[in-house]
Amino acid sequence: MPQKAKVSCCGKDNKKEIVVKKIDRFSPCPCDSQIAYHKCCRPYHLGEAAPTPLALMRSRYCAYALGLVDYVIKTTDPANKSYTKDTAAWRLDLMPFCQQTSFDGLKIVEAEEGSDTVTFTACLRHSQADASFSERSTFRRSADGRWLYLSGTTPADD
Repeated sequence: MPQKAKVSCCGKDNKKEIVVKKIDRFSPCPCDSQIAYHKCCRPYHLGEAAPTPLALMRSRYCAYALGLVDYVIKTTDPANKSYTKDTAAWRLDLMPFCQQTSFDGLKIVEAEEGSDTVTFTACLRHSQADASFSERSTFRRSADGRWLYLSGTTPADD
């Protein structure tokens, strides 16, 4: 059952209630790794740096599935076309997507060691309609050495 959390949206005194999906830390990770959440994406959600683009991509998918929009924002490269410094507005844009979407599976198509790209298919249902998609994501390291999501292209774009 989703639990509600209060987040500050427009300054310290203006709070908005949002729904964050919670799972037991021993449950299978939503990223479809077949590993328990506490040994898979949870350490990254708690602040540990993802060691590879694949780990970051899986942890971002999981963050969307759980409604952890602050993690999605924090792991997006400022050069990404969706990036905005207005994180409060960005958070409010992301939350409805997370809340209205069922994240039904993640298939890794290609992720070569040493590469900064990951190709995957995400199986989603948004507002009861199929919203699945495939993407080739590109990542780059920030100045502090953390991987960030830079951009994504669909197979039709390549």
